[in-house]
Amino acid sequence: MTKAGFVALIGEPNAGKSTLTNLMVGAKVSIVTHKVQTTRARIRGVAIEGDTQMVFVDTPGLFRPRRRLDRAMVAAAWGGAADADIVVLLIEAHRGVTEGVEKILEGLEEISQGRKVALAINKIDKVKSEVLLALTKDLNERFDFTETFMISAEKGHGVKALREWLAGELPDGPWLYPEDQIADLPMRMIAAEMTREKLTLRLHQELPYQMTVETESWEERKDGSARVDQIIYVMRDGHKGIVLGKKGETIKAVSQAARAELEEFMGRKVHLFLQVKVRPNWLEEKERYSEMGLDFKDGNQ
Repeated sequence: MTKAGFVALIGEPNAGKSTLTNLMVGAKVSIVTHKVQTTRARIRGVAIEGDTQMVFVDTPGLFRPRRRLDRAMVAAAWGGAADADIVVLLIEAHRGVTEGVEKILEGLEEISQGRKVALAINKIDKVKSEVLLALTKDLNERFDFTETFMISAEKGHGVKALREWLAGELPDGPWLYPEDQIADLPMRMIAAEMTREKLTLRLHQELPYQMTVETESWEERKDGSARVDQIIYVMRDGHKGIVLGKKGETIKAVSQAARAELEEFMGRKVHLFLQVKVRPNWLEEKERYSEMGLDFKDGNQ
């Protein structure tokens, strides 16, 4: 008998959801940066443990939304949790029960009916054991978690126990994806996310949240390589200059880093071409949301 099901990882921005997703899958399918709110869509990574296929849904971080994009991201996060067989709430050990965590616990009451909710306290290496025990007790008094795990997603501590528990708890059924598939995002979107990650790592302040990357065309070549053309949309002329950098140095470095990662991911040669376009209102354009895997309507007030 095989088992299969969906596991949604939820939590505040920067709680470690993307790091945990990538660790579970054994490959990089989700953006990981030190900046918050970098995951925008619900990214699904596929992992196999024994006879169980686990589909991890790495959701955008749950936070107080201000803009249309924020609202669409938060809706995607709760939607991912509501569609899952098991929900895992990730909490940062050193931050404890923040105002944001309290809000998430309230939301969990609504969607926890008929599904198991586990607690994973992450970044345990940042606090003393007595702090961990007090936090565990406090959280389990606030919500009836099925199971609690102490982990470090970055270092891998405690992740094996969480993975094995999840595999045992998912329902019986046929596998949902081919055995060799590790993500259910189209390659076009994975490629765009890789470029966006490299941009986010190089640029600072607000700019990463005011730009998006789309794969405009994908051409398979006879020699087995692929030509990938992408557009980076920014909101102002000044932003375009920042993305390009002095004498085009920034865009060149981003292109090289994104191409190298894409080639490693696909196991073949890639020719990547980046173009920067100014679109002042891209945050209000329905097409941009479709490309990000978000629902435009979810951004309505």
